[in-house]
Amino acid sequence: MERLIEEMEKELVGQRQNIRLLITALLAGGHVLLEGVPGIGKTKMVRTLSGLIGGESRRVQFTPDMMPSDIIGHVVFNMQQNRFETIKGPVFSNLLLADEINRTPPKTQAALLEAMEEKQVTIHGVTYPLPDPFFVVATQNPIEYEGTYVLPEAQLDRFLFKLQVTYPSHEQERQILAQHVPYSLSATHKPEVQYTLEQILDQRQKLSEVVVEESILEYITTLIRKTRETKRLLLGASSRAGIAILMASKAWALLDNRNYVTPDDVKMVARPALRHRLVLSPQVELEGGTSDHIIDETLAAIPVPR
Repeated sequence: MERLIEEMEKELVGQRQNIRLLITALLAGGHVLLEGVPGIGKTKMVRTLSGLIGGESRRVQFTPDMMPSDIIGHVVFNMQQNRFETIKGPVFSNLLLADEINRTPPKTQAALLEAMEEKQVTIHGVTYPLPDPFFVVATQNPIEYEGTYVLPEAQLDRFLFKLQVTYPSHEQERQILAQHVPYSLSATHKPEVQYTLEQILDQRQKLSEVVVEESILEYITTLIRKTRETKRLLLGASSRAGIAILMASKAWALLDNRNYVTPDDVKMVARPALRHRLVLSPQVELEGGTSDHIIDETLAAIPVPR
């Protein structure tokens, strides 16, 4: 897995933590929502990963006129053979990049619900299983809301992580520019497949061997329940959020070559696993508070198991 991370870092400067969290979600069997302003490498991050893990990858540019059948597929009549045929959509892939998912209407967004949660889709009453592994990475712009459709809570809850891609530092920006200098080694580098789908599935099987002590389970449970008790949130974390933290913690530990979960693993994945599942109260929003601040404060208030 370190080879996979190193190859991605050659293409994506300054995104090591987001890269590790992206691969953690892949191991945990979850999906990822990437949020960031245009032009900072969200799409490139996913395309680089798709080139390194093999399998079939599809990219869908969401637009306001897109229909659910454009995502999952549809049935057409073949006049030559005098029968109906099912044309499968781009959702039948191992890695689906849903670019600017908030630019398509709710009806089309909902077409991904069954696929993301149950790993299957229904076309004209017939249910079809999706490939294994099936990994959705969606992107959205946090500052431009004209012509967009805010993702409902039910849709957001299907994502294991919400990762925030920010601007690079001065030195990182210089490295990015250096990659585009003509005839440089970085500009001509083409990543090769480093991890096959079979290896990813093998790693997922190892998740069941990762030990989670009772104290860690209590730690996660307390964190989830604390978010429901504070008046600073209109909506706290659900039970699914607790499961997300648990599975992500196990995958993070596995990525760190450990077969046991520590409190630090829980802290590492708590932010991306919870930030899109919490709804702030109006007062907190007026004060400029964020979900990340509340998550950090809640973690700080809970005794760390030893």
